[in-house]
Amino acid sequence: MRIGLFAVGRLKSGPEKDLAARYFDRFAKAGPAVGLELTRVAEVSESRASNAETRKREEAALLLKSLADGSILILLDERGKALDSEAFANMLGSYRDQGKRELNIAIGGADGLDPALYDRADATLCLGKMTWPHQLVRTLIAEQLYRAVTILSGHPYHRV
Repeated sequence: MRIGLFAVGRLKSGPEKDLAARYFDRFAKAGPAVGLELTRVAEVSESRASNAETRKREEAALLLKSLADGSILILLDERGKALDSEAFANMLGSYRDQGKRELNIAIGGADGLDPALYDRADATLCLGKMTWPHQLVRTLIAEQLYRAVTILSGHPYHRV
């Protein structure tokens, strides 16, 4: 199953970008052994519209346009469902085992996500109830994707 990340906002050079890249690289190297492949990390600029609703709608349109038919969409939102790492890994493994070919994880912009995305989403997850800056969200989801691969492969990295 091919996995992509869609993010509103560009990650500037610095330690956050370096750490996210390190985990995406680990995921890309280890994922194929368990049937998961990192296909892309797509960044789009934040909308410059004058109000939040229009910005969210424009950003959502870019995401929806990039989705292939039948792809799984997971939204990251602080109001989403909190999963532990094993449940997240099992969710990815379940989609893979169902024959799903593509899965996309979306990080919205500063204003959040458009309601149309929630209607289209297969799951909405949170990385904790706290609000995280987008730079850290990217790093956290990159690490969790790598951790999911280690859990699915039985590697001891995931032990607490």
